[in-house]
Amino acid sequence: MMIKDIEGPILLFDGVCNLCNKTVQFIIRADKKELFKFTSLQSTTGQSLLTKVKLPTSHFDSIVMIEDGKVYTKSTAALKVCKKLGGIWLFLYPLMLIPKPFRDGIYQLIAKNRYKWFGKSNDCMLPSPDIKKRFL
Repeated sequence: MMIKDIEGPILLFDGVCNLCNKTVQFIIRADKKELFKFTSLQSTTGQSLLTKVKLPTSHFDSIVMIEDGKVYTKSTAALKVCKKLGGIWLFLYPLMLIPKPFRDGIYQLIAKNRYKWFGKSNDCMLPSPDIKKRFL
Protein backbone atom coordinates (compact mmCIF):
# COMPACT_ATOMS: atom_id res chain seq x y z
CA MET A 1 0.00 0.00 0.00
CA MET A 2 1.34 3.40 -0.95
CA ILE A 3 0.44 6.32 1.29
CA LYS A 4 -0.10 8.44 -1.80
CA ASP A 5 -2.80 5.99 -2.96
CA ILE A 6 -4.95 6.76 0.07
CA GLU A 7 -7.29 9.68 -0.38
CA GLY A 8 -7.68 12.07 2.52
CA PRO A 9 -5.88 12.28 5.82
CA ILE A 10 -5.09 9.06 7.66
CA LEU A 11 -5.35 8.89 11.45
CA LEU A 12 -3.40 6.24 13.31
CA PHE A 13 -4.55 5.73 16.88
CA ASP A 14 -3.85 3.49 19.87
CA GLY A 15 -6.37 0.70 19.37
CA VAL A 16 -6.43 -0.43 23.01
CA CYS A 17 -6.83 3.05 24.54
CA ASN A 18 -10.41 3.88 25.56
CA LEU A 19 -9.78 7.63 25.18
CA CYS A 20 -8.35 7.09 21.69
CA ASN A 21 -11.24 4.87 20.62
CA LYS A 22 -13.82 7.37 21.91
CA THR A 23 -11.96 10.14 20.09
CA VAL A 24 -12.08 8.17 16.82
CA GLN A 25 -15.80 7.54 17.30
CA PHE A 26 -16.30 11.26 17.87
CA ILE A 27 -14.30 12.15 14.73
CA ILE A 28 -16.35 9.68 12.68
CA ARG A 29 -19.57 11.37 13.83
CA ALA A 30 -18.21 14.92 13.36
CA ASP A 31 -16.53 14.28 10.00
CA LYS A 32 -19.59 14.92 7.82
CA LYS A 33 -17.47 15.00 4.65
CA GLU A 34 -15.92 11.61 5.52
CA LEU A 35 -12.43 12.98 4.94
CA PHE A 36 -10.56 10.80 7.43
CA LYS A 37 -9.38 7.21 7.07
CA PHE A 38 -8.44 5.30 10.23
CA THR A 39 -6.21 2.48 11.36
CA SER A 40 -4.86 1.45 14.73
CA LEU A 41 -1.17 1.84 15.43
CA GLN A 42 -1.03 -1.85 16.37
CA SER A 43 -2.61 -3.17 13.16
CA THR A 44 -0.59 -4.56 10.26
CA THR A 45 -1.56 -1.52 8.19
CA GLY A 46 -0.67 0.85 11.04
CA GLN A 47 2.69 -0.83 11.55
CA SER A 48 3.44 -0.62 7.83
CA LEU A 49 2.54 3.08 7.71
CA LEU A 50 4.66 3.81 10.80
CA THR A 51 7.62 2.07 9.17
CA LYS A 52 7.13 4.03 5.93
CA VAL A 53 7.11 7.37 7.76
CA LYS A 54 10.01 6.31 10.02
CA LEU A 55 8.13 6.42 13.35
CA PRO A 56 8.49 3.89 16.19
CA THR A 57 6.41 0.74 15.78
CA SER A 58 6.27 -0.24 19.44
CA HIS A 59 5.75 2.95 21.48
CA PHE A 60 2.27 4.39 21.03
CA ASP A 61 2.02 7.72 22.83
CA SER A 62 0.56 9.84 20.05
CA ILE A 63 -2.12 10.07 17.47
CA VAL A 64 -0.49 10.26 14.04
CA MET A 65 -2.00 12.09 11.09
CA ILE A 66 -0.59 11.55 7.62
CA GLU A 67 -1.74 13.90 4.89
CA ASP A 68 -0.23 14.78 1.54
CA GLY A 69 3.02 13.03 2.47
CA LYS A 70 3.39 15.00 5.70
CA VAL A 71 3.32 13.45 9.16
CA TYR A 72 1.85 15.19 12.20
CA THR A 73 1.92 13.88 15.76
CA LYS A 74 0.77 14.83 19.25
CA SER A 75 -0.87 18.24 19.68
CA THR A 76 -0.20 19.27 16.09
CA ALA A 77 -2.08 16.21 14.79
CA ALA A 78 -4.98 16.85 17.18
CA LEU A 79 -5.26 20.49 16.16
CA LYS A 80 -5.01 19.61 12.45
CA VAL A 81 -7.95 17.25 12.98
CA CYS A 82 -9.93 20.09 14.57
CA LYS A 83 -9.17 22.30 11.59
CA LYS A 84 -10.34 19.61 9.14
CA LEU A 85 -13.55 19.02 11.10
CA GLY A 86 -14.40 22.71 10.81
CA GLY A 87 -17.41 24.20 12.54
CA ILE A 88 -16.93 24.98 16.21
CA TRP A 89 -13.79 22.81 16.29
CA LEU A 90 -12.05 25.28 14.01
CA PHE A 91 -11.92 27.68 16.97
CA LEU A 92 -9.33 25.40 18.63
CA TYR A 93 -6.89 25.70 15.73
CA PRO A 94 -5.41 29.04 16.91
CA LEU A 95 -3.90 27.02 19.79
CA MET A 96 -1.23 26.24 17.17
CA LEU A 97 0.18 29.67 18.10
CA ILE A 98 1.18 28.26 21.49
CA PRO A 99 4.77 27.00 21.28
CA LYS A 100 4.90 23.32 20.32
CA PRO A 101 6.96 22.24 23.37
CA PHE A 102 4.26 23.61 25.70
CA ARG A 103 1.36 22.14 23.66
CA ASP A 104 3.11 18.78 23.43
CA GLY A 105 3.91 18.87 27.15
CA ILE A 106 0.19 19.00 27.95
CA TYR A 107 -0.49 16.35 25.31
CA GLN A 108 2.23 14.11 26.82
CA LEU A 109 0.74 14.47 30.31
CA ILE A 110 -2.60 13.17 29.04
CA ALA A 111 -0.97 10.48 26.87
CA LYS A 112 1.15 9.25 29.79
CA ASN A 113 -1.91 8.83 32.03
CA ARG A 114 -4.53 7.81 29.45
CA TYR A 115 -4.70 4.15 30.49
CA LYS A 116 -4.91 5.05 34.18
CA TRP A 117 -7.55 7.74 33.65
CA PHE A 118 -9.60 6.20 30.83
CA GLY A 119 -8.65 2.51 30.82
CA LYS A 120 -7.79 -0.02 28.14
CA SER A 121 -9.95 -2.32 26.09
CA ASN A 122 -9.29 -5.58 24.32
CA ASP A 123 -12.55 -5.26 22.38
CA CYS A 124 -12.78 -3.38 19.12
CA MET A 125 -15.86 -1.52 18.01
CA LEU A 126 -17.79 -3.27 15.29
CA PRO A 127 -18.37 -0.57 12.70
CA SER A 128 -21.32 -0.54 10.33
CA PRO A 129 -20.47 -1.17 6.65
CA ASP A 130 -20.58 2.60 5.99
CA ILE A 131 -18.03 3.27 8.71
CA LYS A 132 -15.97 0.13 8.01
CA LYS A 133 -15.02 1.46 4.56
CA ARG A 134 -13.18 4.31 6.32
CA PHE A 135 -10.82 1.91 8.12
CA LEU A 136 -7.67 0.71 6.38
